[in-house]
Parts: sequence; C-alpha cells; structure tokens
Amino acid sequence: MQPMTCSPHILIVEDDREIRDLVSRFLKQNGYRVSTATDGRNMDRILGSSRIDLVVLDIMLPGEDGLSLCRRLRSTSSLPIIMLTARGQETDRIVGLEVGADDYLPKPFNPRELLARIRAVLRRTATFPKGTEERARDILRFAGWRLDLGSRRLQSPDGLRVPLTSGEFDLLVAFCQHPGRVLTRDQLLDLTHGRAAKAFDRSVDIQVSRLRQKIEADPKDPLLIQTVRTGGYIFTPEVNRA
Repeated sequence: MQPMTCSPHILIVEDDREIRDLVSRFLKQNGYRVSTATDGRNMDRILGSSRIDLVVLDIMLPGEDGLSLCRRLRSTSSLPIIMLTARGQETDRIVGLEVGADDYLPKPFNPRELLARIRAVLRRTATFPKGTEERARDILRFAGWRLDLGSRRLQSPDGLRVPLTSGEFDLLVAFCQHPGRVLTRDQLLDLTHGRAAKAFDRSVDIQVSRLRQKIEADPKDPLLIQTVRTGGYIFTPEVNRA
C-alpha cells in the first residue's frame, strides 16, 4: 500500500449509496485517497477545493447527467475520467468516449476491474520530473505541430496549446511512433491500452475522430490521419524527434 500523503486522489461521482461506499472503501484499502459526490453540484464543490487526479463518473445522476458533466469537465481540463455505464448500453459508451471520457466500465462491475482501469489510466497520464536535456529529447514534431511527451502537451503550428485527453494523447503518440505504417484497430488498442484492453470495436474510431477534429485542417477530408479501407489507419506526415 502506498503512503496516503502522495497517493492519487480519486473522486467518485455516484448517487447509488451502496456502490459509492463499496468502491470508496475498496479504493482506500488499496492505498488511494477518495472523495465522493452524489451529483454535479457536489462534484463541482470538491473539484473547487481539492486537487483530484481522476474522476469516476456515473452516467445516470440526478440533475445534470454524467455525459453532460463529462463534456463540461473536458471543455476546461484534461482531468482523467472513467465513466460508469448501464450494462449493455453501447450507445452510452460511444457517447461517453465522444465527449471525452478516457475509459468506461459497464455495470455491474467487479471493484478489482475498476481498480485495474484506474491504475491503467493513471499510468498513461503520469508525468515524471526530468532534466532539461532529457525533456528536449521527448519532443516530436510533425507538419508544424509540436508534441511534448514529458509534459503531454500538444502545440499547434500557430503556437497554441491544444488540450488532449489521455486517450487522444496516447493515440497520437502511437501514430507518431509509427509514421507511414498502416496500423490496425487491434494494434492501436494494444499500443494505447495494452493487453488488458477490453474496448469495443468503435472505441478506436471514436478516438481517431476526436483527434482529427483537433489536428486536421478539414476533419472530413483528413490528410494527417488517413483511413485505410479494411486495414485501419496510417499517419502520413514525417515525424522528427527534437
């Protein structure tokens, strides 16, 4: 168990008291700090007063629903979000990824599965202190864009910072590390989520669509991330490491 003073702080937004208490207790037993909220108002209050490392967000909430809360959070921050969806509701999962969730978990779920998802998302979003020389080697450039792997920041050719979710960042890194090569959906899942991934078929397509919205001049006629019929996707620009 890791020290509580430096352990990640998880916010659970769930109106079902039994689920909320079970998950909270389980995560605390595994070394995490935990705060809980029953709705969007409580969530906003906690986010305004505490540093949160990841939000576990239920879709079905009183008042403002989870999808709306996720969309609102994503418009102002890159805070990792794992959504809890009703069992068998693939539409909710698709929309959840479309509005910026990093991962999803259908109910009912085993707390150990949620713990694994939390660890995976936090691992993907973790940053570590590096020296200036080492950080410089972690900068990738393509088509005027600048991707800083150390700080996980994307800068446009105009010099503007473009926020990315952890899923979008991991996908862009995968493309940058394999330019000019056709990558299947399964390969992209492996590169971005690892062997533990249980994503449904459309999750990669959704993340690609979101990434195109951010880096393509015309997302409907993409030049950087091109679709290969029956194959997957190919990242076309030359990539240079600074």
